[in-house]
Amino acid sequence: MSAGLRIHDLRAWHGAAQVLHGVNLSIAEGEIVALVGRNGSGRSTLAKSIMGLVRCEGEMRFRDASLVGLRPFRIARMGIGYVPETRDVFPGLSVRENLVLGERPGTRFSVNDAYRLFPVLRERARVKASALSGGEQQMLALARTLAGDPSLVVIDEPGEGLAPQVLMQVAACLAGLRERGVAILLIEERLTIARMLDARVAVMGHGAVQFDGALGELETRADVQREWLSVG
Repeated sequence: MSAGLRIHDLRAWHGAAQVLHGVNLSIAEGEIVALVGRNGSGRSTLAKSIMGLVRCEGEMRFRDASLVGLRPFRIARMGIGYVPETRDVFPGLSVRENLVLGERPGTRFSVNDAYRLFPVLRERARVKASALSGGEQQMLALARTLAGDPSLVVIDEPGEGLAPQVLMQVAACLAGLRERGVAILLIEERLTIARMLDARVAVMGHGAVQFDGALGELETRADVQREWLSVG
């Protein structure tokens, strides 16, 4: 596990309110883990904890280096990329300028790779990000993160607002990253992309991981689905 992410007994807070209550989770190099759960279960807070965006305690190690207490820019420089649900593109900059800002020297993923993955970004390269649709902004946010050549990608609801064809492109992109050895924490509500990728699944509830196993096993566990997931 030295090349991946290991989390043990992680607690985290939003202000005075404790949200995570002892999370245990590991992601190996080249593995995709889908994190699911009801709204308020702590999924996004876990993502923010990994990126140093909220106060947390416990053990969280990436490539055997502790992440707890580090500032977000240091965590990013260690090789962790983050695509938040809010996308957070630079609205006043063009599509190309957003991509160039995300590039690192010697990256394996260039601006041209982004255009090949999402052709609409090439078509709208000179358009300001604020003028893009929600789906286009999602594509841009993902492509900009990949331009930083991360070894671990934390991606929150990547399918939000995307047409089925684009969703398949995103899934293919994540599959390609997995083949390159990139680890992925995929936060989803409906397991849409996770099913395409046959990802391992971790179910969160009450600020902790309540199930961790294969997707096929989860589908046989009516008790887990009833207790911790929105069914129907």
